[in-house]
Amino acid sequence: MDYALLKELLDDKYRQYNTPEFIKSDPIQIPHSFTAREDIEISGFLASTIAWGNRKMIVNNAHKMMDIMGNRPYDFVMDFDAQNVDDFPPFVHRTFQNADFQYCVASLQNIYRNHGGLKNVFESAFRKHGNIRETLIDFRKIFFECNYPLRTTKHIADVSKGAAGKRLNMYLMWLCRKDKSGVHFVIWDIPTSALMLPLEPHTSSTGRKLGLITRKANDWKTVEEITSALREFDPQDPVKYDFALFGLGIFDKF
Repeated sequence: MDYALLKELLDDKYRQYNTPEFIKSDPIQIPHSFTAREDIEISGFLASTIAWGNRKMIVNNAHKMMDIMGNRPYDFVMDFDAQNVDDFPPFVHRTFQNADFQYCVASLQNIYRNHGGLKNVFESAFRKHGNIRETLIDFRKIFFECNYPLRTTKHIADVSKGAAGKRLNMYLMWLCRKDKSGVHFVIWDIPTSALMLPLEPHTSSTGRKLGLITRKANDWKTVEEITSALREFDPQDPVKYDFALFGLGIFDKF
């Protein structure tokens, strides 16, 4: 498919799926339940952290997380007592279990108490490095500052070791991407042009069929490859085509 036809297809599918209707079936509905910035940040982080597997299950379990937190995620994080977790309700999402949830809350508390919050951590790292890869590496170091269970490390992608970082890139897209449709939030100051595509099975499969990916592995180098290809179509907002690739894959069965 030549450049003009491919751009037309991607733009058409972007316009089709970049609508508030998309929210109804997507985990992004979780942070859309809140209005305070800190609640949006925390609920979005937790929802994106468990965003793998069946979408309906992801949404249901993310709502359960918010219920456990009394639908006051920021207050819950700040009031959390890591030394007294006997009353912490049981929670499981696939391999993400109570110990992982509890550590996430404890780490978020450290981030808000000692690092100025999630917004400051990500924005400061981006100002320092000017790219998303190093920003995610810095975030992961801070996230695991506390005494963590080894099992939790698999739930926060290590892009320094080549991980694609799908859920972290999706989280940044949710909070940083500037768009007028109302799907994403514009509450963090990281340029939309710098964001990286959240690579997952549907987007990678569609990307290969369209010739946007030549690599076989779904790793960070492939994230760089497909994001670079998408910048040819829109250098200011390459990740907007996540809607097109995901929609083509999961809805249109491309």
